[in-house]
Amino acid sequence: MNANYHFRNGATAAGPYRTVITPESAGWDYSGLRVLELAPGGTERVETGEDELLVLPLAGSCSVTCDGESVTLAGRTGVFARPTDFAYVPRDAAAVVSSDRGGLFALPGSRCARRLPFRYQPAEATQPELRGAGNCSRQVNNYCLPHTFDADRLLVCEVLTPSGNWSSYPPHKHDEQRDGETQLEEIYYFEVAGGPGGEGMAYQRVYSSAAGDIDVCAEVVSGDVVLIPHGWHGPSMAVPGYDLYYLNVMAGPGPERAWRICDDPAHGWIRQHWQEQEIDPRLPFGTGSHEGRGS
Repeated sequence: MNANYHFRNGATAAGPYRTVITPESAGWDYSGLRVLELAPGGTERVETGEDELLVLPLAGSCSVTCDGESVTLAGRTGVFARPTDFAYVPRDAAAVVSSDRGGLFALPGSRCARRLPFRYQPAEATQPELRGAGNCSRQVNNYCLPHTFDADRLLVCEVLTPSGNWSSYPPHKHDEQRDGETQLEEIYYFEVAGGPGGEGMAYQRVYSSAAGDIDVCAEVVSGDVVLIPHGWHGPSMAVPGYDLYYLNVMAGPGPERAWRICDDPAHGWIRQHWQEQEIDPRLPFGTGSHEGRGS
């Protein structure tokens, strides 16, 4: 069943986009992602249609022009360097993304109803959140969540996991609309740090819940995408020697823009043990031994 939900790097490429996931191609209603690669001096016109989206640098800097305004995104050298600034682009808009030096830019998006203003969010507004403990320690950059940035439906964060650690753990789900849980479609986009021998690897698990059957246990590399329409998901496994990054894009039909999850009751007990452990001292990224490592 992996073929329906795990897409290798380049499998959905189109034109200047390394990755193109739309609600139609995913077989759901809201979440989407494009990853735009620009050569030095490159420019791309982005039509949003019914979607709101972010322009979020993965590597490199750019300018974004929309609705008669222009912002400059300082970006970053790579996903492990630091949190980035980003631009919010509303639905029913045409934006132009340009980069003098070129780079790689994520465009996470969601179908939406409201047209909100074009806006800029500085990197300093996103303070890394450290979650878990011990070998479940990870860093979360909460770019576009209800408590950090206003949007209509779109939810976006990124998770950085030191080599040998497990994140997206305990396994959890968000495929029902009920008290304590929101129904959300989710996209995982992966980058894995390289090593002396070349490209790194990691693993992602997704398995069935009452909402539907799904069975993914996939080796992932940089540029891979995993779609999660339903089901328990986790762990995301950073194998020894290779740091792991993933961008999460979520949206759903609920009346409230919220991210509420339910742990798999078979594994949720692990959270109690974190109180007895320290957070991995390699976190946050960009301040110690990880600084400057590739994405």
